[in-house]
Amino acid sequence: MRILMIGDIVGRNGCRAVKECLPDLKLDFALDFVVANGENAAGGKGITKTIAKELFAYGVDMFTMGNHVWHKKELFDYIGREKRIIRPANFPPGNPGSGYNIYVANNGMKVAVINLIGRVFMAAADCPFRKADQLLEEIGNKSDLILVDFHAEATSEKVAMGWHLDGLVTAVIGTHTHTQTADERILPKGTAYITDMGMTGPRDSVIGVKTEIALRKFITGLPQRFQVADTSYQFNAVLINIDEDTGQATEITRIFNVE
Repeated sequence: MRILMIGDIVGRNGCRAVKECLPDLKLDFALDFVVANGENAAGGKGITKTIAKELFAYGVDMFTMGNHVWHKKELFDYIGREKRIIRPANFPPGNPGSGYNIYVANNGMKVAVINLIGRVFMAAADCPFRKADQLLEEIGNKSDLILVDFHAEATSEKVAMGWHLDGLVTAVIGTHTHTQTADERILPKGTAYITDMGMTGPRDSVIGVKTEIALRKFITGLPQRFQVADTSYQFNAVLINIDEDTGQATEITRIFNVE
């Protein structure tokens, strides 16, 4: 079984990258399921119903989100009806939507996807480690494999989550920093791990933002209105090979395509 997980889609540039890259990847690798982080798809913050439908049409099966999930108000209602979009499970009670769902892949296997958010250098949230434990107990044997998108800033927190869930889930994949790391591996008990799978969006930018705006903020220290860069794109993702009998990962491969 082969699953593709796509790094944070940023703006129209990122959507175009998915449109141009994903169909070929689906054919080349005979993908069974495609997950994408969509929290930056709408102008760099949030996602809209229109953009979600567009990306579904390109071949994305479901979206995980992150700290910008509520930037577009229309999602408050839409996420409750659209089960193919989940938000961090460790948000406080009362948030719309769900922190995980179970889907059926092209090969018929049941895939549980969990979305968690970190607490180090991030806004307040419940403990992601305890929430992960709780959800694993809740999911039980309802799925054949479990994927975790851990949307977090601190490298140490992401690495710790990988070790915490090794052998309990199929993959722990980091998102949020928009910079692909080179530490992909299969942990000792069969869990695929990478600290951050990167960004799908404008390559010549500062993690998606126009370079001149980001530089002005760093140099002057003054507030700036960030705008998504309009440059050639990069497409960041990871391809995960999975043993269908055990639900364990056998291989994880970084993908870094550029326009």
